Amino acid sequence: MSQFNIMMVLVNHRNDSAKQVQVLLTKYGCNIKTRLGLHQTGEFCANDGLILLELDDKPDDISVIKKELDLIDGVKTQLVSLSSDE
Repeated sequence: MSQFNIMMVLVNHRNDSAKQVQVLLTKYGCNIKTRLGLHQTGEFCANDGLILLELDDKPDDISVIKKELDLIDGVKTQLVSLSSDE
């Protein structure tokens, strides 16, 4: 059975909180399988963005990462875990 853990990280006020988020994601880099950043571009660069993280299968580590991200002002997280039926 495969387990997929996807954490969505909404970062408001990127200019203010991006550095803290980057430091934390670097700290837990060995727990992150995939990272994808999304934000509005074009005539202006949006001040908010969404980061999608595919995390390893360690529930305790995932809980700590989520808790620490949620402590950063302007950051919200949502975790989605899906299992395949094999």
